[in-house]
Amino acid sequence: MAMREIHVNDVRSTVERMCLDAAYELPADVRDALGAAEHREVSPVGKRTISLLLENAVVARSDRVPMCQDTGTAVLFAEIGQDVHFIGGSFRDAVNRGVSTAYTQGFLRPSIVGRPIGTRVNTGDNTPAVLHIDLVAGIGVRLTLLAKGGGAENMSRMRMLT
Repeated sequence: MAMREIHVNDVRSTVERMCLDAAYELPADVRDALGAAEHREVSPVGKRTISLLLENAVVARSDRVPMCQDTGTAVLFAEIGQDVHFIGGSFRDAVNRGVSTAYTQGFLRPSIVGRPIGTRVNTGDNTPAVLHIDLVAGIGVRLTLLAKGGGAENMSRMRMLT
């Protein structure tokens, strides 16, 4: 099998688009599920809440603003074919440049500190991303993004030991 070359600029632009889409776009299956739930809902408050979620998704998409104030930690899962060669720089740097561009130019909330133990200074661009790399057979690259927000942990308790 032949080697495939992929320029890291393609990685950067793909990661940037993925971050912005995660913040601005509600997938059709989720939108459809919310629409169906709104029709089934019997509680007026529940029905109105779902309606507001759907309205928020329309505004986010049309105005290119985040659906939620917590735009999350960028967690990327990369399945990289063993016959892929990245050119033009580092794969990891390209991922982080894509995240940085999306979070700064897309006005997404930065919430990552560069050194959790030590200085604890916000990086201002949500880098570094959490990157999981899996080497697989072939010449393809598959990227999956999880914008992991902290909302589910709002009611939990955590303590940082410095």
